[in-house]
Amino acid sequence: MNKPMKHRYWGDSIDYREVLKKIEEIGPALEANAPADEEAAELTKDTFEALKPLRFSHLLATEKLGGAQMRPTEVLQLLEAVSWWSGSAGWVSMVHCCIGAMSAAFLPDSAVERLFAPGTDNRFSGQGAPLGMLKKVEGGYRLTGKWSYGSGFSHATWSHSACFIDDGEGKPAKDEDGNVIVMCAHAPIGEHKQLGNWDVLGLKGTGSIDYSAEDVFIAEDLVFPILTAPPQRLEELFSLGIVGLAAIGHTGWAMGAGRRMLDEIAKFARSKSGRAGMLGESEKFWHDYGRAEASYRAARAFVMEVWGDIEASAEAGKQMTTRQISLVHLAKAQVHEVGVDICNFAYRASGGAGLRAGVLQRTFRDMMVAANHFTIAPSIVTSAGREIGGLWSDRVWQFYDLIEK
Repeated sequence: MNKPMKHRYWGDSIDYREVLKKIEEIGPALEANAPADEEAAELTKDTFEALKPLRFSHLLATEKLGGAQMRPTEVLQLLEAVSWWSGSAGWVSMVHCCIGAMSAAFLPDSAVERLFAPGTDNRFSGQGAPLGMLKKVEGGYRLTGKWSYGSGFSHATWSHSACFIDDGEGKPAKDEDGNVIVMCAHAPIGEHKQLGNWDVLGLKGTGSIDYSAEDVFIAEDLVFPILTAPPQRLEELFSLGIVGLAAIGHTGWAMGAGRRMLDEIAKFARSKSGRAGMLGESEKFWHDYGRAEASYRAARAFVMEVWGDIEASAEAGKQMTTRQISLVHLAKAQVHEVGVDICNFAYRASGGAGLRAGVLQRTFRDMMVAANHFTIAPSIVTSAGREIGGLWSDRVWQFYDLIEK
């Protein structure tokens, strides 16, 4: 198969269509393993070993670092494909992908030369809420803290944890403008204690555990300021910041889960016996299904439009604008909201079948959990609405807040 023509801004060593083929090959195994993943409360060895060769942590890293340097629209499709087969496998893949991109984007050269050195295959996991403290010492820092929701932590090799800097009196240090300084620290996974605590409704196989650090040494070059870090490479694309990169993962996941629920309820309705047979003859069902298809396809098209525009800006050498990031947030929220509507429709339409263990039930649970994630908070959509509506036209995004310049 011929590779598609690419702008020189993007890598050409890996054709995303070949990766899609590999996902199609391992997909049935991912689906078959999903119940065992849930039982284990993390991806089982078989699931992880199937995903590992795809190297999701390297999809957005530069080719110079051994990454694929893919377009976001291509990465979205890869995450969509994995999530279609298994919500938990897709979630861990997107976490490793996005945090790998953040590490590759914002750490200095000396750090990425180690973390992405030839022959290494590092994977990154952690938490972006500042729940730890860095204390300055010679050559770096000492990290202490406890974090939750470390998705895919046990399958990662390096942590990525938000934390404050100790001002010398045990309180968060502030910059010259009086703002608290929030850093992102990296440490080998083995330096942490894994605390478990992942007994949940959905995304049960993601192993999104609590973890802690106790006086762990962090080298000087393994930290970056999480709110204001300037991109060290691919400056145009990575001007999205950590929030924009995280949006790629959450958006791609919701695309895959929403598509799977539509496909599953349609397959159920095509059955010839029992409630499914009755459903297949229902005018109302097929009307509602058609509306759900239209809503999903519209949301997905919105996603691809937004990220296609971002790619064009990167190719033109332009930094991302406040408006583009507002649209990223709206597209991310919309594909989740549509996914919730689809799951509610399919669950109600399936009757007793949706109660039983299986794809319908599991996808419903996964979507309800994903839609409660902080990155989909109504306040973020409200801020984006105010910016696009012209009320907050003089503000810029910092983390998940739209602040005055």
